[in-house]
Amino acid sequence: MQGNNFSLLSLFTGGDVMTLIISLLLVVGSVLSWAIIIEKFRLWHRTRRNPVKIKAGDNPDLIVDRLIRPFDKNLWFLSMLSYVAPFVGLFGTIWGVMDAFASIGVNQSVSIGVIAPGLATALGTTALGLIAAVPAAVAYQYFTKRADDLYDNLNDARKEMKTKK
Repeated sequence: MQGNNFSLLSLFTGGDVMTLIISLLLVVGSVLSWAIIIEKFRLWHRTRRNPVKIKAGDNPDLIVDRLIRPFDKNLWFLSMLSYVAPFVGLFGTIWGVMDAFASIGVNQSVSIGVIAPGLATALGTTALGLIAAVPAAVAYQYFTKRADDLYDNLNDARKEMKTKK
């Protein structure tokens, strides 16, 4: 970011390759997490219309694990992103602050115009990290709880089938 040409894009790219890589990683992670979140909502919506059930001829021990698998699929990514994204954003923050200090050294000045671009970039990557992490963390907890509840219900049905035999 140079001069008075401020843009939202320059906030996340910072005119620096490392900041661009950090920002791109966080944006890609966020987009992937939202794709998983939307897929999970669709799956649960379909399940509400057509509930998952164990049929009389099914092998109950095997079928419970197979039925629950789509509900657990890709939740690991939401968990990982919710833990990693804030640290990646923090790395971008540190990088931006180092850039601000480097600008002070190069310009031999501590004016706001010298340090503001680096600090703005630092805060931008922090924001991207949180934007990626928070929805992923909430969705992970929500969908994990729902999958656990479904597993418990299917497991109870499996046990009932075994006791009826």
